[in-house]
Amino acid sequence: MRNFIITVDGKQYEVGVEEVGGNETAATPVTPKAIPLAAPAPAATVGNGTKVVSPFPGLIKNVLVQNGQKVKKDQPILVLEAMKMDNDITAPCDGTVTVNVVKGANVESDAVLAVIS
Repeated sequence: MRNFIITVDGKQYEVGVEEVGGNETAATPVTPKAIPLAAPAPAATVGNGTKVVSPFPGLIKNVLVQNGQKVKKDQPILVLEAMKMDNDITAPCDGTVTVNVVKGANVESDAVLAVIS
């Protein structure tokens, strides 16, 4: 066991790290493994609609509207969780919404969440 002192946000913590393996003098090379990424949000299929894009990466916690539903400007259409905070994603204009994501999906910044036409 090796002890280290780490500082997080100006606060010091002492941690113990257990050494694994029998050879302590030579480092064992690690081969990186490919980690499958979540599929990107599907592209908008509606022609000249207004795209509603994700302002930051996060988790779609709730979808508040259904495809084909009429929405008003500033009406909440989705709840996007980022950093343990729920953020309402609102309609940028009046129109009919087409939702491109499902509850529980992880999205990246600038992913098309919905289209309003």
